[in-house]
Amino acid sequence: MSTAPIVSKVWSFCTTLRDDGVGYGDYLEQLTYLIFLKMADEYAGPPYSRDVGVPDAYNWTSLTIRRGADLEEHYVTLLRKLGEQRGMLGQIFAKAQNKITDPAKLYRLIDMVDGTDWVQTGADVKGDIYEGLLERNAEDTKSGAGQYFTPRALIRAMVACVRPEPGKTIADPACGTGGFFLAAHDFLTDPQNWALDRDQKEFLKHDTFHGNEIVAGTRRLCLMNLLLHGIGEMTGETRISPADALISPPSETYDYVLANPPFGKKSSMSFTNAAGEQQIEDLTYNRQDFWATTSNKQLNFVQHIRTMLKTTGRAAVVVPDNVLFEGGAGETIRRRLLHATDLHTILRLPTGIFYAHGVKANVIFFDNRPASADPQTSKVWYYDYRTNVHHTLKQKPLTYAHLEDFVACYKPEDRHPREETWSEESPDGRWRAYTREELLQRDKASLDVFWLKDASMTDLDTLPEPEVLMEEIVENLRSALSSFEAVSKI
Repeated sequence: MSTAPIVSKVWSFCTTLRDDGVGYGDYLEQLTYLIFLKMADEYAGPPYSRDVGVPDAYNWTSLTIRRGADLEEHYVTLLRKLGEQRGMLGQIFAKAQNKITDPAKLYRLIDMVDGTDWVQTGADVKGDIYEGLLERNAEDTKSGAGQYFTPRALIRAMVACVRPEPGKTIADPACGTGGFFLAAHDFLTDPQNWALDRDQKEFLKHDTFHGNEIVAGTRRLCLMNLLLHGIGEMTGETRISPADALISPPSETYDYVLANPPFGKKSSMSFTNAAGEQQIEDLTYNRQDFWATTSNKQLNFVQHIRTMLKTTGRAAVVVPDNVLFEGGAGETIRRRLLHATDLHTILRLPTGIFYAHGVKANVIFFDNRPASADPQTSKVWYYDYRTNVHHTLKQKPLTYAHLEDFVACYKPEDRHPREETWSEESPDGRWRAYTREELLQRDKASLDVFWLKDASMTDLDTLPEPEVLMEEIVENLRSALSSFEAVSKI
């Protein structure tokens, strides 16, 4: 069953609501409330006959039988009452508000949701529908939703490299809408990778995934996304916490951490000063388990993720370039990372693959190790997928096929017999290893390593197509504009 027509149908209604000032994110949130309530209604009836915890006065039928102002008034009350319930129900509807003020359009949306049997629709289909909507939402640059959306091709490649095993735990301290969890779920349920027994399937559904998401609306979308993909239960408790992951040491450790922590160099907090004025102050986390104290949010996430891992745990984390070269706390953390963990792989990523413009990012892969006086990293393997690579979101988006060579070089099933594709005879090879000693001798122990020549500087024939080049220029201008706007707010 193709999900594209359904996504198109559900999304097309949003253009109607845009005239009423309902943005993409608000629309998706209202859709979340209604789909959840419709599924609860289906589970409450035969053959399931479950107690889903929805009071009769505020069930799905209470919406479908009303029209006009009565419908709008009841919907507002329903959202408030369901937000007071316990468990998943209360968390989905926490602080919910009606953003559709035209009762006729609200009824049309309810009628559209009512026309689909969401429980009978396979988890892969309804999950793909919701993921399609999330991606559409991320494409809307004005909403800012793209900052919570990691390219699915990149996530899939990271999961393929880490190769999670059944019966083990997976965490993400900034899980957004749950993209890493869903990719790991797909990997674990693929019969070409694993044949799960009954206990492993139960563990996968209820105990595998653990996350944090401090943005209430994004957390709501994550909960719904997981539920539609068959992770968790409507009547159960969630393992997605609304707490700031960086505040304190983790209460438990995990087998894998897959993450793309939010972009932005500094953590900050807003407060009212003595004069009654709003001020923003850098936020520093004073954690005894951290190697260095810093207000750099990305460096703090790297430190925190290391503390989240079991002594045999493995991590794959998207980080911006400054994590690889920044001095001070950055140098301290890199040196400790090279000593205490096996930081074995770094994937250099091109620009033009994230919805946040102009981002220069990498993926670092490291394995935790028990405390030891001996350094745990011997070599760091680099795959340069940035130099002479051109991607844009529209003309040439990143696909999994673009990263297949990296996954092959990584050798997920046994990464120890790796071989460089770079040599003096093959200077264009993208896969190269540097010893720990070589890296420590670099200024500030910088891991910001390049060896390929930028062909566009010497060969005009290597320039990308005009359409791609134009989109790159537009993205760079948008990035510059965003930077100027950020400076103007300081």
